[in-house]
Amino acid sequence: MEALFGESINDLKYYWLRELNLDGILLIVSRTGWSSELSYELYLRDGSKGNELWEKIMSAGKEFGLKPGHTSSIRRIEGGMLSYHADADINTNPYELGLDQLVNLDIDVNYIGKDALKKINENRVKRKQVGVILDCVPLEGPNTTFWKITKDNKEVGKTTSAFYSPRLKKNIALAMVSIDSIDIGMVLDVEMFSKNVKATVSEKPFYDPKKKLVSS
Repeated sequence: MEALFGESINDLKYYWLRELNLDGILLIVSRTGWSSELSYELYLRDGSKGNELWEKIMSAGKEFGLKPGHTSSIRRIEGGMLSYHADADINTNPYELGLDQLVNLDIDVNYIGKDALKKINENRVKRKQVGVILDCVPLEGPNTTFWKITKDNKEVGKTTSAFYSPRLKKNIALAMVSIDSIDIGMVLDVEMFSKNVKATVSEKPFYDPKKKLVSS
């Protein structure tokens, strides 16, 4: 990023954005990303400049060995970051995801969903997202289906995102479970690959919970 924009880019704070002009390419650069690493996102003002921007990025990154790639699902799960359609969907609300601090019911604005959120807040949620550690051999890839979670032979939820973390040497997962199955240390059963494995409810994020890396 310094090679592209100079050292001033280091002053951009976590979750802040800045309008920049890169040799005539108008951009919005934000200090965000799909992992819990120090990362940036570049938004084009003019989509026709896509190829030109790509070449500039690859040219600036050549000396650092930059290559195209995909966002790391392992790092995302380690950081407890959500993926829409997997960890959340149209039927999920912020209270279930532990995002209560982002809900303002006192503001004097009747925004869309406010009445529904008030009702949910009053009645309390029946399920919540948790982290779990899966006690099985290292997963060779991510889950491609939701794995059913049970306790005492009763279905209590589902595993939404799972992967093996080489850093932690554990199979880690995000899961949505009933409110009576969220206690840290509680042992649940996960049905995967036609067998049951033990899963222990864990704190999340699994790694760098204070987000020191992403906010550095």
